[in-house]
Amino acid sequence: MKKTILASLIGASLAITGCSEPAPTQTSETASMNESSSTNAEASVQNPFFQASTLQYQAPDFRVINDDHFLPAFERGMEEHMAEIEEIANNPEAPTFENTIVAMERSGELLTRVSRVFYNLTGTDSNEQRRAIQSELAPKSAAHSDNINLNAELFERVKSIYDNRENLGLNSEQQRLVEVYHQRFVRAGALLTESQKEAIRALNEEHSMLTTQFAQNLLAETRNIAVVVDNVEELDGLSNAQIRSAADAAAARGMEGQYLISITNTTRQPILTSLNNRELRQRVWEASANRAQSGEYDNTGISARLAQIRAERAALLGYDSWADYNLEPQMAEKPEAVFEMLGSMLPTVIANTKLEQEAIQDMIEKRGGDFEVKPWDWEYYAEFVRQELYDLDESEVREYFEFNRVLHDGAFYLMNRFYGITFEPRPDLPTYHEDVEVYEVFDADGTSLALFYADYFAREGKRGGAWMSSFVGQSHLLDTKPVVVNVMNIPKGPEGEPTLVSYDHVTTIFHELGHGIHGMFSNVTYPTLAGTSVSRDFVEFPSTFEEDWAAHPEVIGNYAKHYETGEPIPAELLERVMQSRSFNQGFDTLEYISASLLDMEWHSLTADDELQDVNEFEAAALAKYGVDLEAVPPRYKTTFFSHSMGGGYSASYYAYMWSEILAADAFAYVQSQGGLTRENGNHYRRNILEVGNSRPTMDSYIEFRGQEPTTDALLIRRGLKLNVE
Repeated sequence: MKKTILASLIGASLAITGCSEPAPTQTSETASMNESSSTNAEASVQNPFFQASTLQYQAPDFRVINDDHFLPAFERGMEEHMAEIEEIANNPEAPTFENTIVAMERSGELLTRVSRVFYNLTGTDSNEQRRAIQSELAPKSAAHSDNINLNAELFERVKSIYDNRENLGLNSEQQRLVEVYHQRFVRAGALLTESQKEAIRALNEEHSMLTTQFAQNLLAETRNIAVVVDNVEELDGLSNAQIRSAADAAAARGMEGQYLISITNTTRQPILTSLNNRELRQRVWEASANRAQSGEYDNTGISARLAQIRAERAALLGYDSWADYNLEPQMAEKPEAVFEMLGSMLPTVIANTKLEQEAIQDMIEKRGGDFEVKPWDWEYYAEFVRQELYDLDESEVREYFEFNRVLHDGAFYLMNRFYGITFEPRPDLPTYHEDVEVYEVFDADGTSLALFYADYFAREGKRGGAWMSSFVGQSHLLDTKPVVVNVMNIPKGPEGEPTLVSYDHVTTIFHELGHGIHGMFSNVTYPTLAGTSVSRDFVEFPSTFEEDWAAHPEVIGNYAKHYETGEPIPAELLERVMQSRSFNQGFDTLEYISASLLDMEWHSLTADDELQDVNEFEAAALAKYGVDLEAVPPRYKTTFFSHSMGGGYSASYYAYMWSEILAADAFAYVQSQGGLTRENGNHYRRNILEVGNSRPTMDSYIEFRGQEPTTDALLIRRGLKLNVE
C-alpha cells in the first residue's frame, strides 16, 4: 500500500432494495415446525410483526414474539414489498426522485421489521426451528432480491433519474442516494441480457442456500467438536473458576463429573495459554483447526463451490474475478491495492514473527522441552516469554478487569467523557434472553438518542465472535431512532462469582461499542445511507478507533480496579500490561495477513478455473506468499472462515487492516489535538459517525482529519520493530 489511501466508495448495497440489512437477534422458544396448520393460522392472525411495535422506538416486543410468527411475516412481507415495487415500476407518471427513489426507501416495512429480528436471533439464539426457517427462506429471499434488482422497468426509472441527477435540484445526500441506487442495480445485473439474468438468478439462489448451509454447519460443528475431558488433572494450569465453568458446561450437556472445553471461532484458542498438558493442548487446537473438514458438517465442498459461484457471477457482470467485482465500490477499488498493502507489511511482520519464534523455542528448551514449537505450543510458551520479559501473570491481571466495571466505568465512561452521552438501564423492556440488558442512551442535552441491547456472554445457540447489529435503523424520512445490539462471547463466571475478563476482551467491548455508536449517532434522512451502511474497508474504522481509548490513562484508571478490594491496578503492573501488548504482534499480524491473503486468493479465481480441492488450494495460496509457517496458521482456515466463505467479507477480510490504518491515524491526530475532550469527540462524531454513507467516506475522513491517512501510526500501534535483520 502507498503512504496515502486513495479513492472513495459507494456504500455497501443491501440484499433487498428498500430494506435494511438483517441483523442477528433472538426470540422465545416455541413449538416445532410440525405444528398444526390451525396453530400457524392463529399465529398469522395474531402476528406481532404485522404492525410496528408499540414499545419505545419500535423495539421488538419479545414477550409476544414466537417462532411461529416468522414465516407468515416473511411471506406477507415479501408480498407487500413486491406489490409496492411493482406499483413504483409501473407508475404511469414520469420518474422523479420522490415517486421512485423515496418510494423505494419507504417500501418493505414489514419485511424489514421481521428480517431484523429473525436474523439477529439466528445469530444469537439459534434453535432447530429457526435453522429450518432460515434454510427455507434462503432461496426465497434470493429470488425476492433478484425480482427487484433485475426489474427492467424499475431500473429504467432509476437510470432516468441518475442520468439527469445534476438538473433535479437535489441536495448532496439525495444525489448520493441516487448514485448508490444506480450502482446497486447495475452491480446486481440490471444491464444484463435476459438469458444472463436467468443465469445470475440461478447462481444467486444456489449461493444463498450454500451460505446458509455453511453457517449452519459451523454452528452445529461448534457443539460437535467441543473437547470433553474426563480427568481434572488434565486441566492443570487453569484457574479454579475456569475448571468450574468447564464442569458446569459438561453438566449442562448431561456429562456430570466431566469437563467440557468449547471451541471459539478462530484457529487459535485462548485456553491454550494456560493448559500445561501438551497432549490436551494438541487435542484442543486440532479440534479448532480441522473443523468442518469431514463428516456430517463438512464445509469443504461448499467452500469450493461458493468461490466458484462468485467467480461465475463476476464473469457474468463483466469482471475478471469476484475480487475485482467486490472491491470496485470499496476504498481499495482494486485487488492490486490490497495485495500491495498486505505485501508491503510482510517483510517486517515475518521478521518479527521469526524473532518471536526463536524466543519461544528458547523458552521450550529452557523449560526442558525437546521438540520444535507447534501451533498448540505457541501461545502457551509465549506466555512464559511474556512473563519473563514483563513479569506478568495473566490470572493476576484479570482480577482488575471485572466485566461490569469494564462496561460501566470503562466503555460507558469514555462515551460520556468524549461524546457527553449516558446509558440508563431499562429493565422494563423485554429481551430475548435473560443475559441481555437494555439501556436507553441520552445525549448531552438530555435528549433520548437510542436503545442499546447488551448481549455479552457465551451460550449454546450463539455463533462465535463479536458483532453489532440493529433491530431498528435511524432515518429522518421514516422518523425512526436506532435500536442497536452488541454481541460477544465472553465466558461467564461460575454461578455467584464475578466475570473476570482478559484485556483482549476489554478492547473488544470498546470495539463493538464503537460500532454501536456508529449506528446510534447516525443522523441522516434516508435508511439506505444510515449508520454503518458504509464500505467494508471503512466500517471497521470507527470501532477500531474506540479500542485505543481502553488504555487511555484517565479511562483505564476509572475501570481497572481489583474485583474484591476496589484498589486501582498498580501503576507498575499497568505499565507492564501495556508494554506486553507489543509482544507477539508478529504472530497476531501474520495470522491475520495470512487469512486475508487466503480470502483474496479464493476470490481471485476466474470463471474458467476448475472446482478446487480446498486443502491443496489453501496450502498453495499460503506458500505463494511465504506465509506457510507451520507454527503460525492463518487466523481462519477455509472451512470455518465465515467472513470470507459466509459472504459478508468475501474478498474483504483485508478491511480490518485497512480500517486500522484509518483508526491509528485518527487516534494519533486526536491526541495531537488535546486528546479526551468533548470538542474532539463532537468533531469526530459530526464528521465520521453521524454522516453514514451520505457522502464518500474518504471525503468524510478528510473533513475530519484535514488530509488522507498515512500508515505511520499503524506500525507504531502494533509495536512492530522496523528494519529487522
